[in-house]
Amino acid sequence: MKKLDFLWLATLAFIVVILVVPVTHEAFIAATKAHPYIMGFIKVAILASMGELLALRIVAGGWKKPVGMTYRAIVWGFLGVIFVIVFELFSGGTASATSKGLLPVLGNEAGAKYLTAFFTSAFMNLIFAPTFMAFHRITDTYIDLGGGTLSGIMKVKLKDVVLKIDWLGFVSFVVVKTIPFFWIPAHTITFILPPEYRVLMASFLSIALGGILAFAKKKAVKTA
Repeated sequence: MKKLDFLWLATLAFIVVILVVPVTHEAFIAATKAHPYIMGFIKVAILASMGELLALRIVAGGWKKPVGMTYRAIVWGFLGVIFVIVFELFSGGTASATSKGLLPVLGNEAGAKYLTAFFTSAFMNLIFAPTFMAFHRITDTYIDLGGGTLSGIMKVKLKDVVLKIDWLGFVSFVVVKTIPFFWIPAHTITFILPPEYRVLMASFLSIALGGILAFAKKKAVKTA
């Protein structure tokens, strides 16, 4: 195993240990409840960046630093802040719609919990996810075209960014395939969890999806 492989796995293991050991687990929960936006920024910035590193590792066959890694992490952190409020909006909205009879419910408590989680995930991913994904694709393209420097990013024009993005691929694969086949089922599990774990779960899912997309991209290159 390469040293950087070990370092990546060790970092992930360290995060898991924090969540498992009672003392650090309680501190994590307390911090999440007391400072949800700050913790949302930190969790997503770290774990989603690890997902990007893993994806590059799989595609390139070796560890590479993404262009503008710091700015990418900041964007991920900002999205983590957004996730905090969006998760509450959709979970609360779904619960409200269910209580008013606008959505079906199951008779038993467990079934009702799973169905509510599914509806919450479906509405969030069908309504919010395409906007979030498009925004993230735009910010990534700004960073790429700007060479990963702030001065370069500031010189990039929106027109060039929009023309650079493969919107057909974005819609046909990212929206049409990953949302129904990955994100909706995955976030159904997310919304079954207690609220303080949901943004963290979303962060771990970004690592999983990064790996899946990287393997798909690598396979496509081999068969091309």
